[in-house]
Amino acid sequence: MSDLSKWTPSDMLEPVRRFLDGDLSIAPGIRIEQFHEGSTLVVRAEVPGIDPDQDVDVSVSEGMLHITVERLEKSEHKNKDGYRSEFRYGSSSRSVALPPGAREEDITATYKDGVLEVRAPAPEVVPAETTKRIRIDRS
Repeated sequence: MSDLSKWTPSDMLEPVRRFLDGDLSIAPGIRIEQFHEGSTLVVRAEVPGIDPDQDVDVSVSEGMLHITVERLEKSEHKNKDGYRSEFRYGSSSRSVALPPGAREEDITATYKDGVLEVRAPAPEVVPAETTKRIRIDRS
């Protein structure tokens, strides 16, 4: 019980603040926004405090863009009454459908100020699929 007396009101409200900020530890995720600039799909992912060379994987498969982030976050709080250290780690991912006709080799990704931006250009005119009629045999 004596340990509880060392907690400040802000310490006790920290989990509530994180919940209201959308930080749900039971369901980690990556916050994204996506929009089109002309025929280019732009996806921005909020991933602060990571090393994009080591902690982020951007890949494409079967018409989907996949963003995966491995996170290790540490924080320390020191004051005259004590010391508290916290860390969070885990993997989060998001997948977004690519526009029709987008080619993997044209997709680019940049990281600046905690935001990963992925651009997937697509041709203005997508070639129409041809319809082939299947003949039905009678047995």
